[in-house]
Amino acid sequence: MTETESAAGAGPVLAVFAHPDDAEISSGGTLSRWGSEGREVHLLILTNGDRGSEDPKQDREELAATRLIESEAAGRVMALAGVRVLPFHDGELQNSAEVQAHIVRRIREVRPSIVVSCDPTAWFFGNRYFNHADHRKAGAAALDAVFPGAGNPHFFAEQIARGLAAWKVSEVWLGWTNEPNHYQDITGFMDVKLKALAEHRSQVEGNMLGFFDQWLPAEAEENGRKIGVQHAEAFRVLQLE
Repeated sequence: MTETESAAGAGPVLAVFAHPDDAEISSGGTLSRWGSEGREVHLLILTNGDRGSEDPKQDREELAATRLIESEAAGRVMALAGVRVLPFHDGELQNSAEVQAHIVRRIREVRPSIVVSCDPTAWFFGNRYFNHADHRKAGAAALDAVFPGAGNPHFFAEQIARGLAAWKVSEVWLGWTNEPNHYQDITGFMDVKLKALAEHRSQVEGNMLGFFDQWLPAEAEENGRKIGVQHAEAFRVLQLE
């Protein structure tokens, strides 16, 4: 699939991820590119990241407040139109009607042509990492919110009664996938992706930023070689209309 084949080459975008910093790691180059091109790109983060520390003395409420500030700063780096963080606790995310309702509401507000999330079918990456449950559930909730949720007025009808019309999303782009069918050129935006990630200081303190500074460009270079560009991000793209 090439960019010219996309049915949703213009219009707003809504990215839906589990934790603060997930969007930057998974899709930060693509979101930054779209934002710089003038597209209206919104980010919905489903948990407040209050368990994003292994320090037993870390106050979780303070950490959640810090991560909100970091997410907003990273959003400015990526030229996002808006960042919203929901109050669900890190590690407790469920693909529930309550979570879907929040996503459906945001879809009906933003009216995106593309929803970006993570592939809920991706459990294992190589032989050294398995996917966080919150990531999988975020992807599943995003898909269920797109279809049938947001587009059918009989789902979450209370939103319709309050003036939010049903909205059908044209495409879903799933990052963190083992079955990519599209590589998005992010040449020129690798530095922006890393700069946005660096705003999450609570997560990249110590040597973690150095790890990402090495791993993410190497991954993007490997993806880029598949389409003949310097850097790319991999997605499983579903064309729904």
